[in-house]
Amino acid sequence: MKKTLSAAILAVTLSLSVLQPPESVNAAGAYTAKVYASSLNVRSEPAAGSTVTGSLNSGAVVTVSDEQHGWLKVRAGSVSGWVAGYYLKRTGGTASAATASAKASSKSSSSLNKGIARVTASSLRIRGGPGTGYKVLGSLKEGDPVTVQLSQGDWAKIRTSGGEVGWVAGQYIAGGSRSGTGNGSSGSVNAKSSGSIRGKLVVIDPGHGGSDPGMLGTSFDTMEKDLSLQTSFYVRDYLAAKGARVELTRTRDDQKPSLSRRVQIGQQLRADAFVSIHYNSSPKKVSGTLTFFYSENNDLRLARSIENRLRQGIGLKSNGLSFGDYHILRENSLPATLVELGFLTNRSDESIVRTASYQKKAAKAIAEGLADYFE
Repeated sequence: MKKTLSAAILAVTLSLSVLQPPESVNAAGAYTAKVYASSLNVRSEPAAGSTVTGSLNSGAVVTVSDEQHGWLKVRAGSVSGWVAGYYLKRTGGTASAATASAKASSKSSSSLNKGIARVTASSLRIRGGPGTGYKVLGSLKEGDPVTVQLSQGDWAKIRTSGGEVGWVAGQYIAGGSRSGTGNGSSGSVNAKSSGSIRGKLVVIDPGHGGSDPGMLGTSFDTMEKDLSLQTSFYVRDYLAAKGARVELTRTRDDQKPSLSRRVQIGQQLRADAFVSIHYNSSPKKVSGTLTFFYSENNDLRLARSIENRLRQGIGLKSNGLSFGDYHILRENSLPATLVELGFLTNRSDESIVRTASYQKKAAKAIAEGLADYFE
């Protein structure tokens, strides 16, 4: 009876997100993506244990129509089904996605005046159109000057000092003042020290929470949401000791902020960096840590700084860096990374990550990686 119950719990848990709760891409429309794996299994359901219905080769271009639990629903010719999202990289949106984004943006009554403005966020993505469904063209850093050419809802069409034209979220530029805000000073931020983590604001995101336990350890029934929260507390303490300011997206077990709310917290605070803490799972016998990034311009340097510290020795090997097309990274205008600190489907990993000593080593490595990033 006990074994049957445990198996049932495990089956349910494996269908839950390793990285995120259900959140569909349908509202933004389908988009195209490319496979970055030598051979990628296509499954009947968004779960590691579901039936394999086909496979895709490296470089294959697919159409993505849905997203659940870090799995993407794809179609390529006669092959269709679900694949692990971190083996795909988005290559573009569809006309329907562009139209939906434009309509959503046009509903807002706020606008920006034309003229010279400056970026007020630590890092700001430039997109091909007025919405998050458009391709990322590049990024800007705090203080960069731009010329506002046009405003549409909460988005502004800008030209950079280098001549690049694109769209940015209007709330993160000031000077070409937002209607009703006078000279735009309300959009400014306090000067922050450079070359040091002291005074920097870092948002730490403990994965899952509340009714979403994340992964359940296959040997000791360890819940991912508990590990991610405790590890985040250790990261907070190490960062505070270095003089950084820290905010957590959740501080209690019963809290379960949505993915969009987690991203929003960092953006509203105009944080300098965003780090999401998770523990991994796989149907294969794999071990170690993995560090994800989305934007090469915006996120990669942060991810690399943290991964460099993780691989210096915390008790588990580092599996390096990986592209991750996840909401928590994709929709984040801040430099952001997601770290997986061990596989709860591996008995050895699970026994190690359950210990406070490992969590503290991992947390210290993350804090030191952040310090390296700012220095």
